Amino acid sequence: MKLESLLQYVDEYLGVAGHPDYRTALNGLQVAGPDEVEVIATAVDASAGTIEAAAELGADLLMVHHGLFWDGLQPVVGRHHARLSRLFEAKLALYSCHLPLDGHAEIGNCVLLAQALGLSTEGRLGAYEGADLGWWGRLDEPLEVDAFRRRVADAVGGAVQALPGGPEVIETVGVLTGGGGSFVREAAELGLDAFVTGEGAHHTYFDAVEFGIHVLFAGHYATETFGVRALGEHLTERFGLESHFIDQPTGL
Repeated sequence: MKLESLLQYVDEYLGVAGHPDYRTALNGLQVAGPDEVEVIATAVDASAGTIEAAAELGADLLMVHHGLFWDGLQPVVGRHHARLSRLFEAKLALYSCHLPLDGHAEIGNCVLLAQALGLSTEGRLGAYEGADLGWWGRLDEPLEVDAFRRRVADAVGGAVQALPGGPEVIETVGVLTGGGGSFVREAAELGLDAFVTGEGAHHTYFDAVEFGIHVLFAGHYATETFGVRALGEHLTERFGLESHFIDQPTGL
C-alpha cells in the first residue's frame, strides 16, 4: 500500500488536523520512509529501543504515541542523531499521534481502558483546548475499593497505586490515560466515586482525600498501550497490512 494513501486515511480517521495538541507533539509523519508499506510496527514511544525493534522486524512504518520532538528545537547530535540515523538506515518511516489517539471514540487510549474496566461510558471529561480526552461511566457491577484496584491492575497488566478518598463501594468511574492527575477536581465535581489515570503530582493525594474521590495511578506507559495496539490491529483488518506491537514498558 502507498505510504501517502495510508497516512491520509490515518490522519482523517484520527482527526489529526483539527485536534489541538502540544506544539512539540508534531502529530503526523515525522520522518519520511519508503513509498510502499507492507509491515507496520506500533509502540508507545519513539525510543532508540523501539526504533531498533521495528527495524529488526523489517517494518516500513513505525507508529507511536510519543514522537521524537518533545524537547523542541535541538541539534542533531547524540541520542537525537542516533535515532534519526537508524530510521534513515532502516528506511523506516515514523508517524506520531498524541492527544488525538488519547481521546478517539473508537480506538483511543481512554475509551479502550474504560471498556477494559467494565465501564458503560456515559460522558466525557478532561478536555485540552476544548477537545475532550477522557470518559466517565458506570461499572458493570459495584466493587469494593480493593477489588476495583485489582481490576485496574489486570487491565493494564501491572501495579496500581490507589489514593483513598471516595466511598467504600465504587460504581462510577472516570478514565483519563497518561498524565491526567490534574483532572481529579473535575472528576469529583461530576460526582464520580473513582478516577483512573496514569500518574499525577504529589498534591494529588490531598486532592483525592479532600475532594472525596478515589484516585488510581495505573502508570503513564501502561495506560497508553491501548491506542497504538488498536491502531495497528485496525489497519491490519482494513488493509491487510502486517502489524506488530512493540512493548517497551517503563514502569512509570
